[in-house]
Amino acid sequence: MVAHARAGALAAAALLLTGVLAGCEDGSDDKPGKRADGGTASSAASPSAASSPDAGGLPALPASLTSQQPDWARCKAPEGGSAPGAQWRCAKVEVPLDYAKPEGDTIGIALIRKEARDKGRRLGSMLFNFGGPGGSGVSILPRAAGSYTTLNTRYDLVGFDPRGVAGSAGVRCRGDKEQEDAYRDVDMTPDTAAEQAQFMKDGADFGAGCARLSGKVLPYVGTTNAARDMDLIREVLGDRKLTYFGMSYGTELGGTYAHLFPKNVGRTVFDAVVDPTADSTGHARNQATGFQRALENYFKDRGQDPKAGTRRIAALLKRIDAEPLPTGTDRELNESLAVTGIVLPLYSKDSWPVLTRALDEAENGSGATLLQLADSYNGRDENGHYDTETHSQRAISCADGRARPTAAEAKALLPEFEKLSPVFGPFLAWDTAGWCAGWPVKGEHDTPEASAPGAGPILVVGTTGDPATPYEGARKMADELGRGVGVLLSNKGEGHGAYGGNSCVTSTVDAYFLDGKVPADGTTCS
Repeated sequence: MVAHARAGALAAAALLLTGVLAGCEDGSDDKPGKRADGGTASSAASPSAASSPDAGGLPALPASLTSQQPDWARCKAPEGGSAPGAQWRCAKVEVPLDYAKPEGDTIGIALIRKEARDKGRRLGSMLFNFGGPGGSGVSILPRAAGSYTTLNTRYDLVGFDPRGVAGSAGVRCRGDKEQEDAYRDVDMTPDTAAEQAQFMKDGADFGAGCARLSGKVLPYVGTTNAARDMDLIREVLGDRKLTYFGMSYGTELGGTYAHLFPKNVGRTVFDAVVDPTADSTGHARNQATGFQRALENYFKDRGQDPKAGTRRIAALLKRIDAEPLPTGTDRELNESLAVTGIVLPLYSKDSWPVLTRALDEAENGSGATLLQLADSYNGRDENGHYDTETHSQRAISCADGRARPTAAEAKALLPEFEKLSPVFGPFLAWDTAGWCAGWPVKGEHDTPEASAPGAGPILVVGTTGDPATPYEGARKMADELGRGVGVLLSNKGEGHGAYGGNSCVTSTVDAYFLDGKVPADGTTCS
């Protein structure tokens, strides 16, 4: 789905020619106890005072949870893959399944850590979330750690799988065959009553599969509970305040944390920022704007007229909708997969040449490269196996968002969305209805709460050409956090996220994390 950015999309865009990224690493084994996900819970260390309640007014946590001591051990290699290097260690932290019943069932949250290199000047732990929702920090952080070498001098780098993701009671909703059939048979921009019925049925079937396979955890996988998990992780790791680096959806998670625990906010950076004022339809509208803007910038960079280029792609998609393209395999490229293949290289300007090649091939009758791109985005490996990031993504999104638009409401959005983007608009309009169609769990809110009075300064980084989280959302996040809390740093450039790609942004963020230097609100890097 276009409207929900995979956490690994940017990394995948940078590695398009080297194939699908490696799988996830597992955490260490658990020790005896009661677990809601069928596992066992870690033993607690010596008792300590229970933690304080959060802004939600929930009970304090028992010492059996707050006094845990993670059992850090060598990370296990995923099936068919290799474990991260010897410097990485994995563990699990037990958290309540339901924070309203902190003495009840627990689930294990998978962690991975690389300790600070300069032990004498260590500042503490830095917790990462790379987005999605649904991205596995245990899998992504070791692959991305080269970008954080400077920060690793004085911080332990810590990644985690949020609840409902991968090693943390990961949600599963359907098998590989069901997923392949859906990508092949379901038209994501239905043109007839039959296609519309099939589209909505597929969404409802997906939700029913989640309820059948992951029903016990499904009501509890929302962002608010994940933020509470982060505070328990902070306490267990021994940090007085949380140092946090959130990207994409990780900024929404970070904003939720700051609202619940403003006094526990330490040095915090949001990069590629989600608009906290937008509901599900607003996010789709924002992304129609953002991806179209990135597409037009792509054409300008190649000396082509953006409007003419857009019309050319829209016409190509209509031809593919009528007659899917061969790919040199037993699979065809349909319109939905073609749009997904166009989306991925827009995440990074470095991948624009691959987009050019893919579009040229498609116009000459081959969908091979666009299919490869779509498979990378959709988490499909060369053996036809799919990861479960999309399963977790939908479960978390639908646990969060209250809106459940009907097919008629989605159809009514089409004129507006097609005007915003003839290429991406129709998919994003229909996605508002299909994503949580018939979902078995009620959503928590219309928009997340990010106000954080009393929190320390949070550095909010927005990139003017960001396709998935348009720049305007960064200013809105800074405003929502509150005066004196949200500090906006603007990056004049392309791509989803700025740290590691723009030297000015990178040095500014490093100075903030390492030395506490807060730039002036409104600082611009180019």
